[in-house]
Amino acid sequence: MKNALGGLVYSTEHGTMCPDCSQPKDACICKKQPRPAGDGVVRVSRETKGRKGKGVTLIKGVPLDDDELAVLAKQLRTRCGSGGTVKDGVIEVQGDHCDVVLEFLKPKGWVVKRAGG
Repeated sequence: MKNALGGLVYSTEHGTMCPDCSQPKDACICKKQPRPAGDGVVRVSRETKGRKGKGVTLIKGVPLDDDELAVLAKQLRTRCGSGGTVKDGVIEVQGDHCDVVLEFLKPKGWVVKRAGG
């Protein structure tokens, strides 16, 4: 499909175009690839690798789509009183907040486990 438009990157009609699927950014289909289904367990862990010794709390395996995941991440960041982000379906909250996150997620009805040490 990329060849059909000849590498179009901007259109006055649609605005910015996705370089991969040649669709308008709002209708991009390449970013909406479904995540692989997990085992139904939400895992909460703490990690410092690649972060210059700074710890982050990782929440993996949450069975939500990207928009709902962003809302949950916002709630967790507010609850923990720190920053964070969502990357590739994994919520990262700055700092060691595993216990707070576990207590926040258990009432949601998911199987929540602490992973790692």
